[in-house]
Amino acid sequence: MKKIKIIFWASVVVFVFIIAQMFVPPIQELISGPLFLIPFIIFTLLGVALLVLTRRLKPAATNLKQKQYLYITGAGAAGVFVFVFLHNAFYALAEITSHIVALSYLLTALSVTSFFLAIIICPLAYLIGATIVIINLIKKK
Repeated sequence: MKKIKIIFWASVVVFVFIIAQMFVPPIQELISGPLFLIPFIIFTLLGVALLVLTRRLKPAATNLKQKQYLYITGAGAAGVFVFVFLHNAFYALAEITSHIVALSYLLTALSVTSFFLAIIICPLAYLIGATIVIINLIKKK
């Protein structure tokens, strides 16, 4: 459980940094160009690590609800970068297949869906999961 807490808190710190990177001009200037993606990659890797460690967690180590919220938190973190990648891939394929109308529309729909998942659903799932995990950690103390 100690490794899970470390990974969890590291993901919270990286998430806050990503939000700051998007909305705080001095931090935007600090990390620009290709370096912009590094926090997203770290956030995704922390999400995957959280999922793997939660999966290996013994049933007696934590209650089922806490484990479910850790899964939601990890999936939200891992999903952001995955769905951004899928959005870009589907968009590129839609452009390549623009002469095939039905396929182009299908790929555009998948691109839009991936974008929606990456920008709204995954961060929201991460925030909800992380908030409930933090509340449960505070209650335990």
